Order: sequence, then structure tokens, then C-alpha cells
Amino acid sequence: MDVALPAVPCYVEFGVKAKYNISRGQAQFPALCRRKETTPITRNGEVVAFIVPRSRMEALLEQMEILSNPEAMKAIRRAKSGKAKDHPLKALDED
Repeated sequence: MDVALPAVPCYVEFGVKAKYNISRGQAQFPALCRRKETTPITRNGEVVAFIVPRSRMEALLEQMEILSNPEAMKAIRRAKSGKAKDHPLKALDED
């Protein structure tokens, strides 16, 4: 059963030149998986999916984990406000 989802407006401009419709994306799937850049997949001219390189996806997941960690966000806000104490890197080597 096909359920039509309401269109969600997207306000992000995708700075990629190559866009593939679903049929072309299916035909080119192995090659698209080897690309080093994110590839949008379109249906009727509208982006409906992305093929994302593994390295980019890992970076996005790591960033999402940091953003969802309250302690990490607290430390980031403290550092941005200038209230965090800086430690020299050589302090990591001290026992």
C-alpha cells in the first residue's frame, strides 16, 4: 500500500552539480557508492534521498552524538563563553 507523504519544504540549497533521478541512480548505484561526495537522488525534480560517502556519514553520526550529549554541550558552551580553563597538551604526558 503506497501512502503519500506530505511534501516537506527544504530550505537548504544543495551545492552539488550531479543529481540523479531514481532510475538513473539505480542504474549507476555501484559507481555512486564509490563517489567521494554526497549525491542527491530526485523524483519529479525534487530531492528525495541522498547517497552519502561512509567517511561523511561517520562524521555526521559523531557530530550528532556530541550534540546529543548534555555534558559535551555544556563543555562546548563553557569553552565558547571563555569560562573553560585551557591546559597545555604536555599536561597529558605528565603522570
